[in-house]
Amino acid sequence: MRRMPAVSSVLVPYASYLRVYEPLAAFAEPERGHWRRYAARDGTPTAQDELRRSLADLLPTPPVPVPVHESADAFITEVDGVVCVCPWRTRLRGWLALEELGELLPVPLLDAVLPPVVRGQAAKDYERWRDSNPDARPWIRTAVWQVPVRWFTLFSDDERTFEPGGAVPGGTGSDATESNGAGPGGARVLRYRTPMVQARRRLARSLKTLRDTLDDGPLIDGLVDVGRWLEEFHPRSLVELDYGGLVHVLSCAQLAEDHSAADVAAAITALRDGDDEGAGEAYGRLTERWRAVRDRQFAN
Repeated sequence: MRRMPAVSSVLVPYASYLRVYEPLAAFAEPERGHWRRYAARDGTPTAQDELRRSLADLLPTPPVPVPVHESADAFITEVDGVVCVCPWRTRLRGWLALEELGELLPVPLLDAVLPPVVRGQAAKDYERWRDSNPDARPWIRTAVWQVPVRWFTLFSDDERTFEPGGAVPGGTGSDATESNGAGPGGARVLRYRTPMVQARRRLARSLKTLRDTLDDGPLIDGLVDVGRWLEEFHPRSLVELDYGGLVHVLSCAQLAEDHSAADVAAAITALRDGDDEGAGEAYGRLTERWRAVRDRQFAN
């Protein structure tokens, strides 16, 4: 069994992740050899390690919005005895996140956090890099203070795993004696995992139902985008939805009752059957749950 490194008591919230783990056979040499050796190591970094490294680059003056060199790290898992790899590709994801930042922050705040000259240089670097790597794509997608509805369409409720973690002091509310993800009983986790073939099939069915019953809109556009992304990967890959840092702002009771993939599936099935009321009820449960999470983003 692979020994994992010690877990820090400092937690970095609040993002969720959609990841793809590809089998080693999907990688060409010499990258395949690198990941084979990497997977054989005694311990590999965690998602919290990845976030801490990224945030550390924002501390210098001026900040470093995108790493100078691409990460050689990855998340590793095994599927039926086959080693599967999810490369971090932190540099590429940094560039992509920088492109989206202008839509999330007011210009004065954005300029204060990342001065225009810093963003402009990063954009020029990305343009040059893209010319040499036109087919590059990330293995990881990230969302902050939410799990996008479209991600849930890829999974079924029986693929859900919830691990409440151990007990440590310092929690809040009814969760005061439970782990915030780093207790002696292990990290708190809520995730879904499914084979790539299942993810593609469910997405295609959901997209057909939505196109047959609803007008074009953000949900349909989002599904199309995720579908195109999934097509870039090996058909025997594993797809994972990880609640990530969101498990640290929700109580164990809230997480235990969270069956969002089941709610999405119920809403889509109801639409397919012409049951508008049933679809509305299922979608209402989902939106109310995630509205409460997003509202915390602006809490003092």
